[in-house]
Amino acid sequence: MGGELLKIENLKVYYFMLTGTVKAVDNVNLRIGKGEIVALVGESGCGKSTLAYSILRMVPYPGRIVSGRILFDGLDLTKLSEEEMRRLRWREISMIFQGAMNSLNPVMKIRDQLIEALIYHDAIDDIKQGYDLSAKMLKLVGLDPDRILDSYPHELSGGMKQRVVIAMSLLLNPKLIIADEPTTALDVTTQAGILELMRDLHIKTGSSMLLITHDLPVVAEIADRVYVMYAGKIVEYADIYTIFESPAHPYTGGLINAVPSLREGKLRKIKAIAGEPPNLINPPSGCRFHPRCEHAMDICSREEPPMVKLDEGHGVACWLYAKR
Repeated sequence: MGGELLKIENLKVYYFMLTGTVKAVDNVNLRIGKGEIVALVGESGCGKSTLAYSILRMVPYPGRIVSGRILFDGLDLTKLSEEEMRRLRWREISMIFQGAMNSLNPVMKIRDQLIEALIYHDAIDDIKQGYDLSAKMLKLVGLDPDRILDSYPHELSGGMKQRVVIAMSLLLNPKLIIADEPTTALDVTTQAGILELMRDLHIKTGSSMLLITHDLPVVAEIADRVYVMYAGKIVEYADIYTIFESPAHPYTGGLINAVPSLREGKLRKIKAIAGEPPNLINPPSGCRFHPRCEHAMDICSREEPPMVKLDEGHGVACWLYAKR
């Protein structure tokens, strides 16, 4: 690794609704090294996508970054003007949005959509240069430019459209790619192909990646390190091997146990996590996971656990490990 690329410090992002304040991201810390793939995992609605939108300063109304810092290559993104962020988006940080294959304009040919992105960011001098660069990116993601460039989105399969979106995210050679559920709505075979592609592109381009997903098998395939998020908070972080072999937080263990696994010739019995994620307008006191935790103690409902460092690169926010 070549040092730190992204460092998020004590970030709070709230949605100010008529019914109350949704604390979607609540005092989150996260870092990504240069050339590293970091996964952010958790159930739907835990704040993963909001964190991603925060990095790009694209939190939808009525959401707002309340406090904290987002340091990208030493630059605090929360302090930049909208014009400064516009120049940085896609050129330095790009994003593959959730359901991205359905985000292509249905009435524009693929070539026009790719070239339009280049023109918007002043990345080309003429249309031919844009055409050549678009063709190069499509080849990089395993597509035939002669067929794809003159096609409309409806003429492509789901996997092809997802590859086009990935090519678009790479057009300006960004330092960081944020992939929000990149394999959602794809069949298993196509998912495997997309994951293999993203891993290969990571090696070829050297870009860092933040992979946002609820799918642990996806994480096992591609990530270097993992952050586990629950109800707006990071509850555990570690390298990929530690997370799967020695999970510390009960929620992390619950996520792993909820996924089928065949080890030593035996199929592990699936065990669901009891209960439901909390309402983030009025989250539980103390540890937000305590109403669903089979290891909960009295202190868990009264006080929020601190992040405890268990080992180098492994931390957990749980009273099972914290000093009381």
